[in-house]
Amino acid sequence: MKTFQWTMKDELGLHARVAGELVKCVSAGTSHVTLEKGGKTADASRLFAVMALCVRQGEVVTVSVEGPNEEKDSAVLQEFCEKNF
Repeated sequence: MKTFQWTMKDELGLHARVAGELVKCVSAGTSHVTLEKGGKTADASRLFAVMALCVRQGEVVTVSVEGPNEEKDSAVLQEFCEKNF
């Protein structure tokens, strides 16, 4: 399992548009991805689960990637988060 953390920099937080883009990015890979914030976890392939985390600017999210291609999928997700959040 690969994990990394990112801090939400977008002043609007993890709103619908970027949450949808995140779900698309996760769905393009083969690994199971989980987001965790403040003790709550969400399956990153489910839009409403991701939005239910209510991630706001300045909050830290832990991303866990598990699967046969976790190295590659983790790198892709980390780059996506750095560019979009």
